[in-house]
Amino acid sequence: MLTQQRKQLILDTLRRDGRIVAADLSSSLGLSEDTIRRDLRALAARGLLQRVHGGALPASPAVANFAARSQLQMAGKQAIAAAAAAMVQPGQVLFIDGGTTCQQLALRLPHSLQATVVTHSPTIALALVEHPLVEVQLIGGRLFKHSVVAVGAAAIEAIRQVRADLYFMGVTGISATAGLSTGDMEEAHVKRALMAQAAETWVLASAEKLHAASPYVIAACNAATGLVVEPGTSDQQVAALTALGLALVRA
Repeated sequence: MLTQQRKQLILDTLRRDGRIVAADLSSSLGLSEDTIRRDLRALAARGLLQRVHGGALPASPAVANFAARSQLQMAGKQAIAAAAAAMVQPGQVLFIDGGTTCQQLALRLPHSLQATVVTHSPTIALALVEHPLVEVQLIGGRLFKHSVVAVGAAAIEAIRQVRADLYFMGVTGISATAGLSTGDMEEAHVKRALMAQAAETWVLASAEKLHAASPYVIAACNAATGLVVEPGTSDQQVAALTALGLALVRA
C-alpha cells in the first residue's frame, strides 16, 4: 500500500470510528506500528488529527482564529448560550471564559440580572457594558490574541482571590479519554485556575468539540460538573462522557 493510500485510509477510519488505535490498525493492515505512528505524525503536522497515547483523535476545528470561530456553528453556539444563561441565578458570582460561545452567553444574560461577572476576556466585558446591574471584574495579564483573553501569572494570581458560584468554560476539545483540552499551554493553566475557584464548572460543548482533542490538557472530563450541548445531540454522542458522571443540559 502506498504512503498516500495509507494516510487516506487512516483519515477515513478516523471519520468513521472517531478514533485511531495504532496497534489495531497495524494488525488489520499487516504493517508495523512504527509505520502507522509515522503516518500519524505526518497527518498531525498538517493539522488533520491530534495524536494521543496509543493512537489519534480528530483535531478540533475550534483552534482557528477568533474571527473564523465567530462564524463556526453559530446556531448551535447561540442555543448553548441561551441554555447556559438560563442557569444563572440573581446574586451569583460567575466566571465567564473567553471565546465565541461564551461571548454569545454574555450577550444573552437578562438585562435585569443582578450578578457579578469575573472574566479574563475583554470581549466578554464589552458584551456586558449594557447590563446595568451586572458588576464586571476584568482580570488582567498578557493578552493572548488568538482567544482575546488575559493569560500568565498575574491573571492566575488574581483568579485565586475569587470564589465563584459557576464557571462557564470554553474548550477546543472534549474527549472521554483525552480530557478537556485547548490549543495553548498558558490558556490551559488559566482555565485550571478558574475551575479550582468555582463551585461548579459547566463546559459549553458545541458539536465540533465533542470527541476532538487539542495539544494541551486542561483537566480530565470528570473534573467538570457537566456539559451544555446543542439541540439534537444524541445520547450516543455523549454516552462516554455521561458515563464519567458528567451532568447534561440540552439546549
